Amino acid sequence: MTTLTIDVSDDLAEEAKNAGLLAPDAMEAMLRETLRRCSVDHLFKAADTFAAADFPPMTLAEIQEEVNAGRSQGRRASGP
Repeated sequence: MTTLTIDVSDDLAEEAKNAGLLAPDAMEAMLRETLRRCSVDHLFKAADTFAAADFPPMTLAEIQEEVNAGRSQGRRASGP
């Protein structure tokens, strides 16, 4: 378990305390939700970057070759 210390104005601290937001469970839930949103934002930014790259379309055979190569590489990495 890690203890965090943050500096906020007295007014904000009082308001957050009165709203029950400083309870450990509430703080954990807020942090987890924020991290989830950041992950989703990152995913959408990556998708936008990928879409902007304008790669040529792949045939089903080319996709299958890539899948097979990835699987083969995964098997080699995990060993017998």
